[in-house]
Amino acid sequence: MPVPLAAAPVAPIAAHELLVFLLQVGLLLALALLLGRLAARFGMPAVVGELFVGVILGPSFLAHVAPGVQDWLFPAEPAQFHLLDAVGQIGVLLLVGLTGIHMDTGMIRRRGATAAGVSIGGLVVPLALGIGAGFLLPGRLIPDGTDPTVFALFLGVAMCVSAIPVIAKTLMDMKLLHRNIGQLTLTAGMIDDAFGWFMLSIVSAMAVSAVSTGTVLTSLAYLAAIVVFALTAGRPLVRGAFRLTAHADEPGPTVATAAVLILLAGAGTHALGLEAVFGAFVCGILIGGAGRVDPAKLAPLRTVVLSGFAPIFFATAGLRMDLTALADPTVLLVGLAVLALAIIGKFVGAYAGARLSRLNRWEALALGAGLNARGVIEVVVAMVGLRLGILSVEVYTIVVLVAIVTSLMAPPILRMAMARVEQTAEEDIRESGYEAWDRQPAADGKPAL
Repeated sequence: MPVPLAAAPVAPIAAHELLVFLLQVGLLLALALLLGRLAARFGMPAVVGELFVGVILGPSFLAHVAPGVQDWLFPAEPAQFHLLDAVGQIGVLLLVGLTGIHMDTGMIRRRGATAAGVSIGGLVVPLALGIGAGFLLPGRLIPDGTDPTVFALFLGVAMCVSAIPVIAKTLMDMKLLHRNIGQLTLTAGMIDDAFGWFMLSIVSAMAVSAVSTGTVLTSLAYLAAIVVFALTAGRPLVRGAFRLTAHADEPGPTVATAAVLILLAGAGTHALGLEAVFGAFVCGILIGGAGRVDPAKLAPLRTVVLSGFAPIFFATAGLRMDLTALADPTVLLVGLAVLALAIIGKFVGAYAGARLSRLNRWEALALGAGLNARGVIEVVVAMVGLRLGILSVEVYTIVVLVAIVTSLMAPPILRMAMARVEQTAEEDIRESGYEAWDRQPAADGKPAL
């Protein structure tokens, strides 16, 4: 009987591909640091500069100024680009997980109705305006063979989502995460995104004629199952995992455990057909509420994510943006109209929901500004539409324009509004707790390096 041969080992990454990848990561991170600090000098969050890195190095600028350099450094090869994508995805999952850890679950329970009211307003109005705009857009901007109803629904979904990664990074950069408005913005944004990804799965199924009542019910069942699992088995599992690291003097085991849990939670929701960031965010909330995690021991993870992984993710997102399509007058006019509807819809909806929840006008304005940041989540939605043939290149570019502009306009409006909202005693306590994240733990009485 012949002995089966062992499978041949997988060949390592080729030398040239490795060289290009290392140059990509190094250049993106260096420019993200430079432009992030430059943005901070002008009173903007670092994420604004980090988003512009990809725009500068991508088809919007470098491809026109030095096409040979751009083609060599960022070749149009899926396998090469997927290496960058993998690093960026790890970064965004850890960033969202850290954001969840910072969430004040007690405040969420007390003000959950307020967050829901803001979220509903921020969903319904832009969704309706987006669907209406989809039916009114010129026919030449809709791909041949696309059902107008599917196109309109898809545009509505793109208009109603928020970008939790961008909102989280903006709030961290502006030191607003400890404020009640920051917590409410993230909670409402997570509700918006959960609904947005649910609707995206439905509209995408409609585009390939696979939608059914079973599809809708299955997606809803998965969402409910994740929440039930988090509230029941999730809590003791997280507490048990960190109980094993509680006696370690160094932060390494705690950092590794948090990263493993966040990434596995993201994998779990992704396997169910939902967005991976949803699982990472829920896991972060469970870690933050476990009561067994020393915040000082997670400080190294925060530093690595905010200074390394996250800037690469935001810079990579801009590499797929081509803003030169806006040179077409029709595309530009339609883009400006859609941009105005997107901004007004989110502001009006979130503002109305906040006011009905008895928040003052400055708090309502801050919530409207924060939830308006669509960022890379809208770019991801747009890429899905482009891949499925629902969106034309022109409409894809318009959606990307909305993502960029809304992300840029959120910080100054947030700063202006929050300057007029007095910090409460509860926020003072929360802020002092967050300061522990910036203090490295010392071992054996020696100062940490």
